[in-house]
Amino acid sequence: MTPAEEPPPFYRSPAAERRIALIAQSYRRLLGRDLVPGPDDVLAALWRAPFAILAHGTEADPVFFFGNRAALRAFECDADTFVQMPSRLSAEAPLREQRQALLDRVTQDGFITDYAGIRISAKGRRFRTSGATVWNLMDSTGARIAQAPCSA
Repeated sequence: MTPAEEPPPFYRSPAAERRIALIAQSYRRLLGRDLVPGPDDVLAALWRAPFAILAHGTEADPVFFFGNRAALRAFECDADTFVQMPSRLSAEAPLREQRQALLDRVTQDGFITDYAGIRISAKGRRFRTSGATVWNLMDSTGARIAQAPCSA
């Protein structure tokens, strides 16, 4: 499967686009540099980035709400499927406790730049990620509303 050149239409809804824009805004605020170039069409820049970018909410069992085309290739699924997947299912069951400890560090510190682990695609293929950055997404009031990793 090859993800489309353009983001899926549901990413373009006003609410989704605002939430997705927080990926780049929060990265800049916390790490002091841009995740993707240019302020014009942040969604398109995130979608086309050559490295995986994904984000999940902060609900009790967080669900992905964004995966760019590089992430969808890695996870071997389309955007419709990806945004229904609980993020815990992207890690092997025995390693979920380790993954949760990492997410707890991100919650406490705002971001980390040393994530490494084995992930699982929608088809069950295991793949390694390393040197990934994971950060909190904050709204305009400073409330943490999501977390996002990227492998840039």
